[in-house]
Amino acid sequence: MVNNSDGRPRIGITLGDPAGIGPEIAIKALSHNEVYEECVPVLIGDTLVIEDALKVTHKTFTLNKISAPEDAQGRPGTVDYFPCGIISQKGDYAFGALGLKSGEAAFQYVVKGIDLAMKGEIAAVVTNPINKEAIHLAGHEFAGHTEIFAHYTNTEDYGMLLSAGGSTGLNVIHVTTHVSMRRACDLITEKRVLAVIRLAGEALTLMGKEKRRIAVAGLNAHASENGLFGKEEEESIIPAIKKARAEGLDVTGPVPPDTVFVKALGGAFDIVVAMYHDQGHIPLKLCGFKMDPATGLFSQVSGINTTIGLPIIRTSVDHGTAFDKAGKNEANEESLLDAIAMAVTIANNRRKG
Repeated sequence: MVNNSDGRPRIGITLGDPAGIGPEIAIKALSHNEVYEECVPVLIGDTLVIEDALKVTHKTFTLNKISAPEDAQGRPGTVDYFPCGIISQKGDYAFGALGLKSGEAAFQYVVKGIDLAMKGEIAAVVTNPINKEAIHLAGHEFAGHTEIFAHYTNTEDYGMLLSAGGSTGLNVIHVTTHVSMRRACDLITEKRVLAVIRLAGEALTLMGKEKRRIAVAGLNAHASENGLFGKEEEESIIPAIKKARAEGLDVTGPVPPDTVFVKALGGAFDIVVAMYHDQGHIPLKLCGFKMDPATGLFSQVSGINTTIGLPIIRTSVDHGTAFDKAGKNEANEESLLDAIAMAVTIANNRRKG
């Protein structure tokens, strides 16, 4: 049973790298009673890490260590958590420090979350940030969370969906992500573009969107100006769009990448298919992140990362471990709250449909 007896979905929340801000923002998120109104949150991590996060945030929650998600109480003021036994003593990690042990912990928290979701014990996994260098140090050669989830769920076609929090409504899904620009160009094939257009339609359905207007960004300047600035549009992107339209999808493109996001923000499209990592990430972070020029700190960190195409639900914060802020009680939990809300929305829509 992925839902509590009262209908609330059980949401597993991995702590991320213990040396980063993940544990801190997890505790801060559970300080919002409305989280408990919508779901039963279950932290996936270790006792010592949670205790340290409570000290950093000056919270006095009751800890409830569980052996199965169904044992979670789901009450404000109580932190239900599933221990993993990786971080067990002082000195296993230090705030802001790259470490093999903390990289191993971050990795195992994710694997446990995937396992619980695949077994149907939780409705979704919400992930806090991991440090890629740390998990590599621990011997796990993955480019990031998305690739870990794809591997452990045996998923071939998947996509990274970014959604801006708040009222902007901007959604972007990526054809390529954590590869070099040179490699990205080679990966933009007709087959892959078509697969991601289909995933874009799936994403809008999971989010409960009534309209499903998909814009496909070009790769080159001005979407190549009919081949003047490159052949990728003609050889890969346009053929994929034509096939998607033949399948009944509402697709426009290729739209020049310097205007497609403006049009999406203006309400012309419900999702944009971006060709590479920064093409999609930059507009999303311009919408969701705000920095206070007086303090140099982020006054707003809003945004959600969702992996589309998996057999389970996975959402995440749209930021990194922020080692420079770890242990200082300066981290903003807004993106995590957005990610939890998205997980609940998708879980409820899957249950209905």
